[in-house]
Amino acid sequence: MGSTVNLKNRIKEANLQKIKEQTTVKNFVTWFEIPAYNHYRSVAFYNYIFGIQMTTVELNGFAMGFFPAENGITGAIVTGNGCVPSEVGPLIYLNAGDDLNNVLCKVNEAGGRVVLEKTFLSESAGYFALFIDSEGNRLALHSKH
Repeated sequence: MGSTVNLKNRIKEANLQKIKEQTTVKNFVTWFEIPAYNHYRSVAFYNYIFGIQMTTVELNGFAMGFFPAENGITGAIVTGNGCVPSEVGPLIYLNAGDDLNNVLCKVNEAGGRVVLEKTFLSESAGYFALFIDSEGNRLALHSKH
């Protein structure tokens, strides 16, 4: 009886390992788009709070402002038919560098609104804050410190 139980446990463990290997991916997010009503106002908002310069293109009735990134996950501000800003729905956490206060302190001045000030999660997870951007989207900032 004991050897049958051990064999069943080994089969179960092997199946779990196979499932884990099949479903493990490096990043579950590969791209994000933040909708905007006023493309230039939205691009100016993010350029200001992050101190960046987005490249903008217009194609097939859509305007896209790309977040600059050397590698990893990035995205764009998108304006066009069906791009509707919202305070509800999925929440995107943007990387705010070493200390999110450096970005968060510019949100109100740039035409957004801070919803939740810098909040401690844990030593390993760091901090987060919530804000509404110039277009009415609810987003989050994240940093280790």
